[in-house]
Amino acid sequence: MRRIEIYDTTLRDGAQGEGVSFSAYDKLLLTRRLNELGFDYIEGGYPASNDKDFEYFQKVAQIPLDRATVVAFGMTRRKGLDVAQDPGIKSLLEAGTKVVTIVGKASAFQAEQVLRTTREENLAMITDTISYVRGQGRDVIFDAEHFFDGYKYDSEYALTAVRLAAEAGAKMVVLCDTNGGSMPDEVAEITRKVVGLLPVPVGIHCHNDCDVAVANSLAAVDAGASQVQGTINGFGERCGNADLISVIANLRLKKGYEVLTPDALRHLTALSRFVYEMVNMPYRNNQPYVGRSAFAHKGGMHVSGVARVPQSYEHIDPELVGNERRILVSELSGRSNIMAATAKLNIQADPKVLERILAKVVAREHAGYQYEAAQGSFDLLVKQCLGTFKPHFERLAYRVNIETESDGRIVTEATVKIRVGNEIRHEVAEGDGPVNALDAAMRKALNGTFPNLAKMHLVDYKVRVINSEAGTAAGVRVMIESRDETDSWGTVGVSENIIEASWIALADSYEYKLCKDEEREQQAREKVENVGASRER
Repeated sequence: MRRIEIYDTTLRDGAQGEGVSFSAYDKLLLTRRLNELGFDYIEGGYPASNDKDFEYFQKVAQIPLDRATVVAFGMTRRKGLDVAQDPGIKSLLEAGTKVVTIVGKASAFQAEQVLRTTREENLAMITDTISYVRGQGRDVIFDAEHFFDGYKYDSEYALTAVRLAAEAGAKMVVLCDTNGGSMPDEVAEITRKVVGLLPVPVGIHCHNDCDVAVANSLAAVDAGASQVQGTINGFGERCGNADLISVIANLRLKKGYEVLTPDALRHLTALSRFVYEMVNMPYRNNQPYVGRSAFAHKGGMHVSGVARVPQSYEHIDPELVGNERRILVSELSGRSNIMAATAKLNIQADPKVLERILAKVVAREHAGYQYEAAQGSFDLLVKQCLGTFKPHFERLAYRVNIETESDGRIVTEATVKIRVGNEIRHEVAEGDGPVNALDAAMRKALNGTFPNLAKMHLVDYKVRVINSEAGTAAGVRVMIESRDETDSWGTVGVSENIIEASWIALADSYEYKLCKDEEREQQAREKVENVGASRER
């Protein structure tokens, strides 16, 4: 099994994507995470470009990394300047990494039209820089920028550039599809030729402007490339880079190549979401392998098939990449969806019960509800249809007041009046906003009776306008995600009043948590009783 090196450039190339930014602390956290999974190289940044990247290299040198090699990124010397006097090269060496990546033009067009220099000077810039950096005791990876476009423009010049880079001492030459315009068949053919010509290993670096960066990377590996460069979740300039999540999964599961550590694949979903959270961006639900929808089934025929034989509509076991199968419930659902979605509730597959649940779902979705991401609310709906739901509290009234102080400070106060058993509780609390204030007031009213609510936290809040044509009188759907020490769940509320919609979703979140804990306690008691009965026998 051939091993393929994985070179991550999320912290440098990925940070060039719109809306993506990493603090120095973020960079260190991600470096640790990538090292744990066995990434071969981590490109930490461009030390000559900003103080943050320079600070990163100073701090990362103090972190013991047992698997990954941190790489500093830089450019060839400036035209007409002695390499030893180039400030960019000085910064690159001052970063202190054992390996540096030098990017240089492998295109005659780019050399003449963008660098505005001669072909000969561009080649000298490449060889001078690599030779000098090698002379300073550093290993060099050469990124041949615009290689594929350069090859198609003037193949002899492009091949000369990479050949001279190897002769100057580069330990690896990486072919870059910088504009992202090449096709897989082109990449495979050209890569195969370069691999046959160069005395050093060849890598691949693809951008995704034609939506084939992953395919191009795989084609290059099959043609002999031994390293793939890319970013987590495909972050990067314009349309992004090759998504290493898909590259890694495809290389290992589909192509049989060795990558990362043996158990790294099971952490791909967690890694993907870790990086999304780090840059405060929403997950891409339809992202292959790791997206929430990657193994989500909505059509009744699909659900029925997966229930019998998972591989009927799944190309891999989702657990191989740390993901999970999800059965979606909507107005498009059939009995198969309802049966699958309610399997963990252990209800009898009574056709009348299933039809009642399905009818309720259809009616609710017509009113604007959506249960695909609201498993908590769906479970409560099922219990209501079965007649097994017993509310833990009853809302009597609530009020939310928002005031602006003379100094501009905004004060939000919520008052709730609920009945718990035979007791009426009336509490008030302040918060950062109306939902936060309602949550605080409800906790004051409930925590004395239900202390487990202290372990529940709201982690996400989303609002979606349902009928935008109604303007400010439009209905809204509020989705709340909550989490405790073991699980996370979603709840939904719909109303023309955003506070009321929020209350519905919030109340469902409390009820789901309380029901879940009671069921676990009951299961624990039954287990103890069964053990005791077994001992008596």
